Amino acid sequence: MESMKDIRTRKESVQKTMKITKAMYLMSSAKLKKARARLDATVPYFLKLQDTISDILAHSPELEENIYFCEEVAEAAKDDGKKRGYIVITSDKGLAGAYNHNIIKLAETEMAKGGDNTIFSIGVSGRHYFEKHKGFGVVDGEFSYAAVDPTIWRARDLMEHVLELYKNGELDEVYVIYTKMRNAISMDAEMLRILPLTKHMFNHEEAAGEYMHTYMPSPQAVLKQVVPNYAKGLIFGAMIEAYASEQNARMTAMDNATTNAEEIIRSLTLLYNRVRQAAITTELNEVVSGAAAQE
Repeated sequence: MESMKDIRTRKESVQKTMKITKAMYLMSSAKLKKARARLDATVPYFLKLQDTISDILAHSPELEENIYFCEEVAEAAKDDGKKRGYIVITSDKGLAGAYNHNIIKLAETEMAKGGDNTIFSIGVSGRHYFEKHKGFGVVDGEFSYAAVDPTIWRARDLMEHVLELYKNGELDEVYVIYTKMRNAISMDAEMLRILPLTKHMFNHEEAAGEYMHTYMPSPQAVLKQVVPNYAKGLIFGAMIEAYASEQNARMTAMDNATTNAEEIIRSLTLLYNRVRQAAITTELNEVVSGAAAQE
C-alpha cells in the first residue's frame, strides 16, 4: 500500500493539473465567443456578394463563359486526370479530443478517390501529418498558415495564392475540408467546394423578378471581381467555423479532464483517509500492546 506521503503527492499533482484544465476551458470559451462575433460581423458583407452574383446570373443570361463557373462537377474518380486542391483546416495544438483525427480521416477518404491532389494545410497538426504520410497528395510548401486567431486578411492572402494556381490552370477544382459546429455538443467534418461554382448554387431564379441593377462597366467584369471575393469569404467562414469548433472541442475535452480529475481527487482522498486510519490504528495497537507488556 502507498504511504500517506506518496498519496498526498499524487493528489497535489492532480490538483495542479485540474487548475490547468479549468484555465484552458475558460480560455477556449472566451476564444469561441470572440470567433463567433468576428464571423457575425462579416456575414452581411458576404451575403451581399452572394446576392450580387445571384442578380447578375438572373438578369444576364448572355454572359460569356466564366472560369469560375461550370455546369456541374463530377465526383472524384481514380485516374480522371483532374488537378484538385484541398485546403485542409486542422489545429495548431492538441488537447482537442478527436477534432484533428476526424478532419484528417475525411481528407484521406476524399483524396483517396483519385486525381492529382495538392494539399494546402492550415494548421500545424495537418501539415505535419501530410508531410509524413505522402500517399494522398503533394503538400504545397509555400502554403504555411496557422489556424489560430483567423482574420479576413489572412483568408484573402491565402486564397490569392490558391486563386492564382486556379487561374493558371494548375488546379481544376478547389475544396476546403473543415469542421462545422452544429451546436454546443455536435460538430461534423465537412467538405465544401470553393471552385468552380455552379449556377444552381445561387438563387438566381428568385432574383429574376426583382428590380434589375446596372453593373459597370459590364456584368461580366463585375462578376470577375466579385466571385474571387466571394471565394475568400467562403474560406474565411470555414476558418472561423473550424477555429470555433476547435475551441468547442477543447472546452469539451478540458471539461471531461476536470471531471476526471475531481473523481481521482475524491478517490485519493478516501485512500489517504484509509491509510491514515490504518496507521493510527496500528499505532494505538502498538501502544496498547506495549502497556500490556509492562503490566
